[in-house]
Amino acid sequence: MIRRKTHEVRVGNIGIGGDNPVRVQSMCTTSTMDTEGCVRQILAIAKAGGELVRLTTQGVREAENLKEIRRRVREAGCDVPLVADVHFNPRVAEVAALYCEKVRINPGNYVDAARQFKHLEYTDEEYQAELQRIEDRLVPFLNICREHHTAVRIGVNHGSLSDRIMSRYGDTPEGIVESCMEFLRICMKYQFLDVVVSIKASNTVVMVESVRLLVKAMDKEGMTFPLHLGVTEAGEGEDGRIKSAVGIGALLVDGIGDTIRVSLSEAPENEIPVAYTLLQAARLRFTKTEYISCPGCGRTLFDLQGTIARVKAATSHLTGLKIAVMGCIVNGPGEMADADYGYVGAARGKVSLYKGKQCIEMNIPETDAVDRLLEIINKDRYE
Repeated sequence: MIRRKTHEVRVGNIGIGGDNPVRVQSMCTTSTMDTEGCVRQILAIAKAGGELVRLTTQGVREAENLKEIRRRVREAGCDVPLVADVHFNPRVAEVAALYCEKVRINPGNYVDAARQFKHLEYTDEEYQAELQRIEDRLVPFLNICREHHTAVRIGVNHGSLSDRIMSRYGDTPEGIVESCMEFLRICMKYQFLDVVVSIKASNTVVMVESVRLLVKAMDKEGMTFPLHLGVTEAGEGEDGRIKSAVGIGALLVDGIGDTIRVSLSEAPENEIPVAYTLLQAARLRFTKTEYISCPGCGRTLFDLQGTIARVKAATSHLTGLKIAVMGCIVNGPGEMADADYGYVGAARGKVSLYKGKQCIEMNIPETDAVDRLLEIINKDRYE
């Protein structure tokens, strides 16, 4: 897998795109007027490993309060960049740009009127006039961001396309992409490149198809903006995790994506470990021990679930390793070829240990095998 080439966008003390790792972020669920609550959630997200935190910013009052939130977070020793999430009001975005490291705006409602599900007819001249109105309103915001070194996310949501876009393109991936490209062309015209782009939908198929189409459109016009990936309104629990894995994962293995958010209807810090697990599955960031294990069958020579639990208990503090637990030699060296170390059933009560594809100890008593595996790993790590 080769990652799509993008340029770096600096957001506070981190870079998105370029040669940077895929960044992980989340969003506060608290009111942005609740300073204590926001600071508490930001610190929890950062402690869990979140690298950016977004806050909903409905009005100028909330935008102004971002200054106090940021001050309190920095006083707590946390330097995680803050992102204002703005809809409907360009003035709010302009104020938020003074206090945050990044501002998200939505092309569906930044200049266009709130969606009323009306079909609108435009001549080509009238449509061009609407595009000029967007440019006239967007450029002052970009100038403020340029002056204050504030990055921008142009974030399109499938569910908030404007009546103007819907009337001309319909409810289609092409319409979603054009909504985004209208804003990106203005950024290119004024050479404002500190932009991250996202297209989100709750329908994973629409989300994946739209992002792939966007990449083609950007490539055609010489754009290298980094991409933010997410399945919006994914849900909670297993449902939210699976939908996010399908949508985000499909694009990551295409080499697309520079930052991700796993949107869950849960405490925001719960999103972070899911995101890192997803990135590890895509072989993009290794942040914990990975376990490879067979499902078990009639050939399995030991208590598979109990053994996995014991191996995890002994090795979960290690990082960046892949450890395989295989029930028999059939699922042994070949099926665990991606693992650094292997624990393989050799006979009843006996285990063989592997380093890569090489068997280094055969027929160890099962009662001693986990301890011996840990000794081998530690010897390699500390020699």
